Amino acid sequence: MNKNEYTTPVSLRKIQITDAFWKNEMELVREEIIPYQWDALNDQVEGAEPSFCMRNFKVAGKQNEERKEQGESFEEPQYTFRGFQALPEDMDHLEDKFYGFVFQDSDFYKWVEAVAYSLTQHPDPELEKRADDAIDIVCAAQQEDGYLDTYYIINGKDKIFSNLRDHHELYCFGHLTEGAVAYYEATGKDKLLKAAMRFADYIANYFGPGEGKCKGYPGHEIAEMALVRLYEVTGEKKYLDLSYFFVNERGKRPYYYDSEDHPEKIEKGHEEDLRYFYHQAHVPVREQDEVTGHAVRGVYLYSGMTDLARIYEDQELYAACEKLWDNMISQKMYITGGIGATHLGEAFSYRYDLPNDTAYAETCAAIGLVFWARRMLQIRPEARYADAMERALYNGVLSGMALDGKSFFYVNPLEVTPEACHFDERKFHVKPVRQKWFGCACCPPNLARLLSSIGSYAYTEKEDTLYIHLYMGSTVQKEVKGETAEISVSSGYPWNGDVRVQVKGTGHPFTIAMRIPEWCGEYQVQGTEGADTLEKDGYLYVTKVWKEEDSLSLHFPMEVHVFEADSRVREDIGKVAVMRGPVVYCLEEVDNGKDLHLLSLDVKAEPEVREREIAGTTVEGITLSGYRQEPVYMDGRGLYRVVKEIKKTPVQLQFVPYYTWANRGENEMRVWVKRADS
Repeated sequence: MNKNEYTTPVSLRKIQITDAFWKNEMELVREEIIPYQWDALNDQVEGAEPSFCMRNFKVAGKQNEERKEQGESFEEPQYTFRGFQALPEDMDHLEDKFYGFVFQDSDFYKWVEAVAYSLTQHPDPELEKRADDAIDIVCAAQQEDGYLDTYYIINGKDKIFSNLRDHHELYCFGHLTEGAVAYYEATGKDKLLKAAMRFADYIANYFGPGEGKCKGYPGHEIAEMALVRLYEVTGEKKYLDLSYFFVNERGKRPYYYDSEDHPEKIEKGHEEDLRYFYHQAHVPVREQDEVTGHAVRGVYLYSGMTDLARIYEDQELYAACEKLWDNMISQKMYITGGIGATHLGEAFSYRYDLPNDTAYAETCAAIGLVFWARRMLQIRPEARYADAMERALYNGVLSGMALDGKSFFYVNPLEVTPEACHFDERKFHVKPVRQKWFGCACCPPNLARLLSSIGSYAYTEKEDTLYIHLYMGSTVQKEVKGETAEISVSSGYPWNGDVRVQVKGTGHPFTIAMRIPEWCGEYQVQGTEGADTLEKDGYLYVTKVWKEEDSLSLHFPMEVHVFEADSRVREDIGKVAVMRGPVVYCLEEVDNGKDLHLLSLDVKAEPEVREREIAGTTVEGITLSGYRQEPVYMDGRGLYRVVKEIKKTPVQLQFVPYYTWANRGENEMRVWVKRADS
C-alpha cells in the first residue's frame, strides 16, 4: 500500500453523463424503474407480489404514537420461507402487524438512494417532494432511542439483535445509511442522515470491544462499508471504529452465532472451520484467502474490508483483500463478470466450478463486484480492477434488466433450455422470462442505485491526477490548485473503441490517466505532443499544462475474440465464447433455431460485425461460420447406439450481446458453444 497512490471517487455533482449508451440506461431508471419501484413499495403494482415496505413504516409510526410505556411481548412470526412472514388470506383487511421479509425496510432505502443519484443528473422537484414525504414516514417510525427496524418495532423490541445471523437489522441499517448519505449529498437535506446517525449511535453503544458490549457482527454484510461512508461524510470516528470492530470480530472463536437462538442450527462437526463459510465467518478475515459463501454478502464484506484497509493503512487487511480478489477473478468468476455459481445458498462454489445452465450469478452479486473493484482502485489504480468492473457492468449487471427497463432477472445463467428451467414465484428464477418484481426485491433497486451513480465508477481522482476507468460520454470538473478544469469525454463504447478527451485547462499542469482495456492489443493515441507520458499498471498517464482547448484521441481496436476457459473448468471443455470489446456474446434460439447444443463454431472463421435491432434497441451483432450437427433420434429403440459418422451442415451463427438475451420471448440461449475442431 502506498498512500500517495490513493484516489477518491469524483463527486456526482461534478459529473454530467452525456453518453448515448449509459444515458439511456439512466433514463430507463429515472423514467421506468424509480416510479415503478415506488408503486411496488406501496403495493400498487397489479400482478406483483406485495411488498408491504411503506405500509410497515406507517404501522410502526402509528404504533410509536400509541405504544404504552410497557411494550407488548414479542411473538415470533410464522414463516413460509426463512425470514418471510406469511401473507394473510384476506389482503383487503390487513392487521396492524409486520408483513414481508425481515429485510423489507431496505427496499425503501435503496429506492431513495437511486432517487438521490438521479437528482444529481436530472433535477426533478416532484420526485424530490415524493422522496421528502416518504422520508417523513420513515423517520416517524424511528424510536426515541434511535432504533429503526420495523420488524422489531412492530413485533416488540425485547428481542432486538437476538438473531444477527439471520434477521438483517444491521443490513437494513447499512442500506439506510447508504441512502441517507446519498440523499444528503444530492440535496443537502439531512433529515434521513440524522436518522441514520441516531441509529448508528444506538448500534455503537450496543456493540463494541468495551466491557458489557455485544461482540456480535452482521449476518448479511453491508454495514461495514456503510459506516465508512457515514464517517467520511460526518467526520465521526466512532462510526469508522464500529466498522473496524465488526470486521475484526468476524470469525473469532467461539463463534458468536453459536450463542444465538436460531430456528436453524448449524451443528458442530469435525471440520469446525467449514461451519460458517456461508457467512464468511469461518475464520478471521485476515486469514481468509478464498471467496466463500453467499456471494452478495461476500463482496459487500470485502468492499468494507478494502475501505478500512485504505483508511487505517492496514497492510495485513489489504493483503487479505488482494488474495480474495485474485481467488475470485482467477477461479470463481464467469466470463460475464457474474459470480456465485450455485443456487445452494446463492453462493460461491468450489474452485473452477462454473456451471452454465445452473449458474446463479445473481444480479446483486455482479453489482457488489463493481462496488469492490472501485474500492480496490482507490487504493491502487491498476487496470485489472477496472477491467473486471467493466466486464461485470456490460454483461453480468445489465443482463439483469430488460431493454425497456420494465422487468428483471434475479439470476443470470449462461445457458438456458426453457423446458429444463424451474421457477419459484417468490424468488428463485431461472425461467428465461424477466419478471416485473420479486417478493425478495433486492436486484431491481440495486440496479437502479448503481446505474444512477455510474459516473462515480468511471472516474477517481487525487490532487494532481484524474483517472478514467470507464469510457463513457461525460463532462467532469477537476479542481487544480484552486481552479476548475473541465474534461469532456466522448466515446463510441461499447460498439467502437474511439475515445476523445477534450480539456479546458487552467494553465496549471495535471495528469490524465486513461485505462488501456485488457481486451485491446495495440492501441493508438494522438495529442500527446509536448506532454510527459508514462504507461504503468495498465494506464496511460499524460501530464502537461493543459490549455483552453487541448485534446487527446485514443483508438482501441475492437476485434472479435474467441475465448476458451481454463481446463479445470470442466463445464467448458471443448467450448468457446465470443467477445468483442467489453461485450460478451451469446446464441439465441430466435436467431439460430432450436437445439443450440447441436451447433459448433469454426474458431478460425472471419467474423462479420453489423448493426441490428433487438426489441427496438440498436446493437452490434456478430456472424461467424459454424456447423449444425444432424440430430440422432432412436425412435423408441432406446437411448444409445454404436457410434457412427457424425454429419454436419455448414451454417452461419448469429451472436447477440449477452445482456440483450430474453428480450424477444422465451427461447434457448447459450454463451459457451462447442468448437468445431474439438
